[in-house]
Amino acid sequence: MTDQLVLMPEVQARRALQSDGDTIHVILLRPVFNAVGCGTLRVLRIRPAKEGADLEVVAGYDSYERIER
Repeated sequence: MTDQLVLMPEVQARRALQSDGDTIHVILLRPVFNAVGCGTLRVLRIRPAKEGADLEVVAGYDSYERIER
């Protein structure tokens, strides 16, 4: 089932996963430079977390815009 959630908007995927009752750890993938995420936050990978039965969800935005300081 988790393969079907890849590239789905994170909010929708989290709703689908919460029905299973697992704790979800969300990791936001981001660039190494200062940036703001643009577009939709999407699921990139879902796998079992190291703690046991919990799930680890890696998510990232459609694109990123560099922020100049």
